[in-house]
Amino acid sequence: MSAVPLARPGERLSVLALGAHADDIEIGAGGTILSWMATGVRLDVEWCVFSAPGCRAAEAEASAGAFLAGAESRRVRVADFPDGRFPYHGEAIKDWLAAVRDEVAPDVILTHNRNDAHQDHREVSQLTWNLFRDHLILEYEVPKWDGDFGQPNLYMPLADCVMERKIGLLQAHFASQAAKDWFQPEIFRGLARLRGMECRAPERWAEAFFARKVLMA
Repeated sequence: MSAVPLARPGERLSVLALGAHADDIEIGAGGTILSWMATGVRLDVEWCVFSAPGCRAAEAEASAGAFLAGAESRRVRVADFPDGRFPYHGEAIKDWLAAVRDEVAPDVILTHNRNDAHQDHREVSQLTWNLFRDHLILEYEVPKWDGDFGQPNLYMPLADCVMERKIGLLQAHFASQAAKDWFQPEIFRGLARLRGMECRAPERWAEAFFARKVLMA
């Protein structure tokens, strides 16, 4: 397979990262964001978390700050929509995301997979496609009990150091999730190793995305 970079070292790349909950962006696309910066891409990032109640807000902000430490610019937005009830608050969530859209011009959007089994994740994905009609949208995957993985068609190889940094930051910033059976280093490594095998990543690890529409010039 041929590697097609979105941006080369020294070039700027504007990214809008959307996550229904604190830790979603980090789990699904954290390695990709770290890899871009590690290779010298100059990132401008809008990082939006839709639901982070209580201590989760502080976790979300601290984690975003750590993951984006090497970015050229960053803005972190954390909302408080009710966890698990996004489909019933779709109008308010759409208004909030529309306000974000009116302030940004991203080169690429990272969002949830439209076939994700979690209702909040699906709602964010659907609204992303509804509100952003002229953008490259990459849908990331989040492991969970439901077993909802599909067949992705875009891969981002991760270096060993990036993979370990991703896991280290997740463990450092999301203590509230540490006891969850899906929030385990071996889960993150297992998925990244599988995706790395699928794309023959040089250092074995990768994150995978669904690219539903890509305009080739």
